Amino acid sequence: MTHDPVRVTALDAPVDLTNCDREPIHIPGAVQPHGAMVALRGATIVQVSENLPELLGVAVTDALGGPLEQLLDGPLAGQVREALRSGGLQRNPLLLLSAEVRGRGPFDVTAHQMNDLTILEFEQTPRSAVQTDAYSLVRAALGRLNAAPNQDHFVALVAQEVQALTGFDRVMVYQFADDGTGTVIAERSAPGMTPYLGLRYPASDIPKQARALYVMNMLRIIADANYTPVPLLAHPGEQPLDMSYCALRSVSPIHLEYLRNMGVGASMSISLLRGAELWGLIACHHTGPRALSANVRAACELIGQVASVQLSAWQERQDQTYQLHLKDAQSQLMERLANAPDLMEALVGQHSQLLEFVDASGAAVCLDGEIIRMGRAPTTEQVRALQAWLGTQAEAEVLHTRALSELFPDAAAYADTASGLLSVQLSRQLGDHVMWFRPEELQTVTWGGDPNKPAEVDAAGQDRLSPRRSFEAWQQTVRSRSTPWLPEEIAAARTLRRALLNIVLRRAEEIRELNDDLTRSNLDLARSNADLDAFAYIASHDLKEPLRGLHNYSMFLLESYAQQLDEDGVSKLNTLVRLTQRMDDLIDSLLLYSRMGRVDLSFRPTDLNDVLHGVLDVLSARLDHAGAQVHAAPLPTLLLDRVRVGEILNNLITNAVKYTDKAQPVIEVGAVAPGERGDLSLPAVLPDDAWIIYVRDNGIGIHEKHFENIFRIFKRLHARDQFGGGTGAGLTIVKKLVERHGGLIWLESVIGQGTTFYFTLNPGQAT
Repeated sequence: MTHDPVRVTALDAPVDLTNCDREPIHIPGAVQPHGAMVALRGATIVQVSENLPELLGVAVTDALGGPLEQLLDGPLAGQVREALRSGGLQRNPLLLLSAEVRGRGPFDVTAHQMNDLTILEFEQTPRSAVQTDAYSLVRAALGRLNAAPNQDHFVALVAQEVQALTGFDRVMVYQFADDGTGTVIAERSAPGMTPYLGLRYPASDIPKQARALYVMNMLRIIADANYTPVPLLAHPGEQPLDMSYCALRSVSPIHLEYLRNMGVGASMSISLLRGAELWGLIACHHTGPRALSANVRAACELIGQVASVQLSAWQERQDQTYQLHLKDAQSQLMERLANAPDLMEALVGQHSQLLEFVDASGAAVCLDGEIIRMGRAPTTEQVRALQAWLGTQAEAEVLHTRALSELFPDAAAYADTASGLLSVQLSRQLGDHVMWFRPEELQTVTWGGDPNKPAEVDAAGQDRLSPRRSFEAWQQTVRSRSTPWLPEEIAAARTLRRALLNIVLRRAEEIRELNDDLTRSNLDLARSNADLDAFAYIASHDLKEPLRGLHNYSMFLLESYAQQLDEDGVSKLNTLVRLTQRMDDLIDSLLLYSRMGRVDLSFRPTDLNDVLHGVLDVLSARLDHAGAQVHAAPLPTLLLDRVRVGEILNNLITNAVKYTDKAQPVIEVGAVAPGERGDLSLPAVLPDDAWIIYVRDNGIGIHEKHFENIFRIFKRLHARDQFGGGTGAGLTIVKKLVERHGGLIWLESVIGQGTTFYFTLNPGQAT
């Protein structure tokens, strides 16, 4: 049974600027008319373009459902099939051959595979087209590009070389900003054309789905902006063809109108990528129709790839130089903070590096009720008002903005000094902050026409959004905005906040210890342990900064010089990175352990069932990944510190998931009431009225000789890389927290069958 061919399209509504950012441009259901398209599933033709008879002399009904030989003569079909067997066509269009088809042509035959389909594109090629490989076309151009001394000269050369290769009237290099707007940074145009160099275009000129296609497919050409789309035809039931990688893909009618409004008769764009992100475009315009052969387009794509690599390398070098400058300033400030006896002096004293820390023009430190300003900063009263406003902000721990007056209108009065703010909060209650300021970056932006898209009245008298008609230079003055804060600057501010909080905590500990010395006449064992904890905390903190420097510089060496080192050198650097990360993890564990002995506990009647549910909610992803089952028996309500007991359960359940050789870990959490202990083996000093909480698993078990060792800090019973790694501090912290609750912890275990941890909580005896 045969079926009449039907159009295959996903468009079910007219497209205008109200919905163009949702237009499915990858499945337009049509091609540009200067070529024909055929899609095969296996050996069978399943979709064709309606212009097949006109271009190739084959009726649509004859082609659909037939083999490739229905379209091409035997020898040519054999050549195409042989080329298709060469592979490498998955989402990667390749020129198979140029040949006469049924006495017509010549045609460039391009193919690629998309899902289960093989897509063939037949593009008419002028008989005068140069038939040579892409590299030969651009070999001299690549030499000139590689010799460019700087980025400005390089992008100017890119525009020049692409114009020479394609003959387009205008070739522009177009760079995107973080906000999606784009600026023409290089241009090569025919005499008498209006220059676009330096003009900026709004982000809405290129919808998000178009940007996504630019990343997937580096080159798009429109041979005639006034073309009439040719629909794709297929038997009923065929899905719309994904044409993301097709050279003949028909484009949005809104984009065609946009080109015609600019007076453009043909266009081509070549993507410039930085990694997986769209850095910019090489945009080509022609006043009339213009088609390019596949080998010329391949040469242009090669230029785009080389330009992407070179531009990314320049950007990386610039970023790395700036990052090293920041790291140097940050290291110097951290060293001052570690050694200076007075915190305020360390931050604002001579050679403090506070302004260089994040490349700011001004700063203010609000500490212990005192405000000290540096560089170009608002007045003391203005800083005090800003300090009060920050105290009301939920995200004030680290707050950054390049347009402060939009968040805090009073800041409009000093926008020339502080349009940009980066602030870290040390204490919400005391209002302690460190603030950095950047001045207004007064800009006169020259747009390529008014960036606002106006409504116009169509022939039916209805309002209709349309692309801009005027592309003459249109200026706008941008005020009350600073240069943006970079991610590495914000990260540095977070690092400083942690360091300052650690210093504040350390000095609070020192004051407390001094007071203890004045009121106590004897140093008992508890005081010795507290001193040891404080020493561990201080020593660990002071080790963090030089260790972080070693780690960062090792990473920089790997990123910048890996290509210059042999395999052994790279291996040694990778080992250094791993060792510094391992040391950092150990220090973090030591810091956490040292805090456990000093933090104040908050005892309240607490339902342990609620605590357990919260822990399981946090661990849900890890439990699901391991396929673990957790069975929870009813738990009592006890007087305890909710957060710290949550940490106990979190550690024990995490260990139960980690230390197992079973396909499905099974974990049981329950409680034994004081009068129901039965034949449990109990410590001799266990109070009669204590509830016993337990966490039982079916894991690998622990040999009895190790029962005491597992609670020693950094003591591991397995190799570091076995059972998910770790530092060996988890059970040490659990034991510390149980003892802070005045409780006891012990275990029972059978090798190969599992382990049960028991613990009690008795806050009446807590220290």
